[in-house]
Amino acid sequence: MGAMNRTLDAAMVDRILTHVSSEGKTREILAPFTGKVLAEVPISTPEDVRVAYAKARAAQEAWAALPVRERVKPFLRLHDAMLDRRRELLDIVQWETGKARRHAHEELLHVVGCTLYYARRAAGLLEPQRRQGIFPVATRVTELRHPKGVVAVISPWNYPLALGVTDVAPALIAGNAVVHKPDTQTPLSTLWTIDLLAELGMPRDIWQVVLGDPEDVGGPLLDGADYVAFTGSTRGGRKIAEEAAKRLIGCSLELGGKNPMIVFDDADLDLAAQGAIRACFANAGQLCISIERLYVHEAVADAFRDKFVRAVKNMKIGPGLDWDVQMGSLTSARQLDTVAAHVEDAVAKGATVLAGGRPRPDLGPFFYEPTVLDGVGEDMTVCRDETFGPVVSLYRFRTEDEAIRAANDTAYGLNASIWTKDLARGRRLAARVKAGTVNVNEGYGSTYGSYDAPMGGMKSSGIGRRHGAEGLLKYTEIQTVASQAAWLGFEPILGMTYDKYTDTLATLLKTMKRLHLR
Repeated sequence: MGAMNRTLDAAMVDRILTHVSSEGKTREILAPFTGKVLAEVPISTPEDVRVAYAKARAAQEAWAALPVRERVKPFLRLHDAMLDRRRELLDIVQWETGKARRHAHEELLHVVGCTLYYARRAAGLLEPQRRQGIFPVATRVTELRHPKGVVAVISPWNYPLALGVTDVAPALIAGNAVVHKPDTQTPLSTLWTIDLLAELGMPRDIWQVVLGDPEDVGGPLLDGADYVAFTGSTRGGRKIAEEAAKRLIGCSLELGGKNPMIVFDDADLDLAAQGAIRACFANAGQLCISIERLYVHEAVADAFRDKFVRAVKNMKIGPGLDWDVQMGSLTSARQLDTVAAHVEDAVAKGATVLAGGRPRPDLGPFFYEPTVLDGVGEDMTVCRDETFGPVVSLYRFRTEDEAIRAANDTAYGLNASIWTKDLARGRRLAARVKAGTVNVNEGYGSTYGSYDAPMGGMKSSGIGRRHGAEGLLKYTEIQTVASQAAWLGFEPILGMTYDKYTDTLATLLKTMKRLHLR
């Protein structure tokens, strides 16, 4: 099992749980590795949510009044502090999610990299921008950015550290306060980060946390928000969008995916097979940008299949807080049931299991083997529905056009992967894939880790983007301020008649066009 005797410090857990807005009701959460109680977490009531908003609003005005270079200081410090305390943090992430340590480490790297990106660039992104006015020289136009106010962030259980902190941090840096609802199964890594940021100088009340079921706290959470950032299911995202529309507030939604990987006949098959291992089975497939559909050119399909299946069968899976485990547990019984149902349905309808295909209760209550299916047809649930588990289906194709059509034949459009030695070919074909991010010779890391570029989905995979300038600016309101010189405007001056004014203006406008001044 590898270092499973190392448990979480009870005093630390008790301390960070005080950051939840709650009157005292609690709920047990289970450790996926063992099925035993990990912690007893506070549960919020609707009134707790309203109290959290009141505290956040009271703190937001003073926070927004600080210069940006002051607001970013705790987040600049966070980078080194998290890296210095990484062992403690990785233990927390593993215990609450059940993932392998290498995948918990990806979360840590994402948080420190993305937060540092915004901390260093926020001042430039948020500073007033000069824009061209209707009359050069006479019209001075400035674009200002103001914080939305209080942002609601709803983050999921699969990557609780990365998908929570990297949505909250830019919202705070932009001058907002946040009321955050992490998933009740996985709040500990978020609360640990809040505790650390408070040590590093962040005003405590600008980041409020509530916990509870959507049917209990979802209403007041949306009612109090000036903007909503949501990561989760497409079904949940549609509900969020409907409620936000009723209140005429903005929202960003990163939702589900049924992501394709295309392996062309000129690909390095050894690299592609290893790349597919990580792309398909990181966090046991519980990753919105992971690969669930593998399209391989018929000329190399058998060779790729053999390499990939061999590698999958040799994967080390199990619990453990060390580094050699390649895949950990599913996070809950619900996910295990979904994965098992998808595989059983496919097999019953004629699919072939090339690797895996079984739960592993001998390893832990929610373990399922990394699974490769062949012969998947349209009548099988796994063909089009998101499994969100360690299951991938193999398909064959003949031509580029056939591969692109198959990749795009889905309601989703979050992420995709293309493998070819010809990078120009890869980029050309990537532009034809209807997905928010497309990686060439990588599964997801190249796009997701490039924080200067936006990341998000097309079609039913969501709206809005995280990362890049938009990942910060979406949390702001734009204001345009224009000042007009008295000597040139929209009315005749110096006693001109309207006829003379329009003639003069027409001549001026044509001259400005020739000089490229408009």
